[in-house]
Amino acid sequence: MDDFEAAYGRYYRDVYRFALFLTSDPARAEDLAAETFVRAWGALGRVRQPTVRSYLLTITRNLFRDSRRKERSVPLDESLPVPGPALEAQIERASTLRSVRERLRGVASGDRRALLMYVVRGMSYEEIARALGISLGAVKTRIFRAREALEDLK
Repeated sequence: MDDFEAAYGRYYRDVYRFALFLTSDPARAEDLAAETFVRAWGALGRVRQPTVRSYLLTITRNLFRDSRRKERSVPLDESLPVPGPALEAQIERASTLRSVRERLRGVASGDRRALLMYVVRGMSYEEIARALGISLGAVKTRIFRAREALEDLK
């Protein structure tokens, strides 16, 4: 016990400074230094006197590395679904998307704009009318014409 108290008194400042160097945070450095001496307490009889300082600094470094690994690791959540559909489905979806984009280019710009506001943004007819500064009837007509044009371009 006296040996541990002597080691603590003699090496605490060195361990703390090293921990502060690693963490750049005084609070984390204090925690790391304290944890170092807790770990060293368990190895009281196994450390030779000439290597106490290097042993303590090694514990500090290893504790810091372990904490960094834990910060970077992401726990696996088994309840999460398996990512994405099969490759073939992704390719088919990309092909369909390209086709729709090409067909949209053939739609008049005002009609296309109203349709995209309705479909993509989820805006109501009233919101579209306000955004474009046109009547509700004009919005309905533009969306109808855009849909018709897309059907004709198939």
